Amino acid sequence: MILVWLRVIRIRFLLASVIAVSVGLSINWWQNYSIEIFDAILTFGGVLALHASVDLLNDYWDYKRGIDTKTKRTKMSGGTGVLPEGLLKPKSVYRAGIAFLIIGSIIGVYFVITDGIIVAVILGFAILSIYFYSTKIVDSGLAEFFVAVKGTMIVLGTYFIQSNQISVESILAGIVVGVLSSLVLFIASFPDHDADKSKGRKTLVIVLGKKKAKMIFWIFPTISYSVLSLGVIFELFPIFSLITFLSVPLMIRGGLGLKRNFDSIDAMIPSMSSTLMFSRITGILFVTGFLIDSLI
Repeated sequence: MILVWLRVIRIRFLLASVIAVSVGLSINWWQNYSIEIFDAILTFGGVLALHASVDLLNDYWDYKRGIDTKTKRTKMSGGTGVLPEGLLKPKSVYRAGIAFLIIGSIIGVYFVITDGIIVAVILGFAILSIYFYSTKIVDSGLAEFFVAVKGTMIVLGTYFIQSNQISVESILAGIVVGVLSSLVLFIASFPDHDADKSKGRKTLVIVLGKKKAKMIFWIFPTISYSVLSLGVIFELFPIFSLITFLSVPLMIRGGLGLKRNFDSIDAMIPSMSSTLMFSRITGILFVTGFLIDSLI
């Protein structure tokens, strides 16, 4: 049963939030050489709870709307399959999603009390967007934008909790991380195109159509690398941040694979895997760049 719950929470995708928090912490360490351990642990706990909440509620609503019964599930797309397979009851998944939302919110309220209005704004955005993500946000074609903003908010919020200030560095770093996560969602929506469209969803791929959408794949990494490069040029990021370019081959593999196989679910799996690895490895290298510079 534990394995089933880990599956529906999509435990391996939680790494995106771990990386976002780690970026915020690494920037603070790079600038101030200090980490409030208790606050850092609570931040990880709150962010992961909120991330688990959005995944659980997404599985619930996809099942209720009949989307998961129409998609071909892969390890990268099509939902977790837990509800269509009858491994858990829909109400249990919904309640778990709400429970994680409450846990994350309680931790957030603690930081509102200790750190003030900025955290309240970030928390309010998180609660509303998580609850309405699978119904209103995805249906309006804003899913990729939401994920990019979410990643930015996590980095910004983590940094603010540690330093009690907002900096240009934390905003730009958040954009880098958020857009990388948005890219993963973007490519994973190709296999779900038909099922999502039949149930009224409006992902970016649906709005543009598969043929046009495949061409904008490159915009996501271009934004992330451009922002990162500007950060280095203006000395907002350490020169070692450029080690993130080591992941470029994975990005190219994912983009070229999408171009060739955008209309074939099975053939797209390697492209989706490469894109996921690109996003995560780039984020880890980004954190590493700050830590290396701090040590030197």
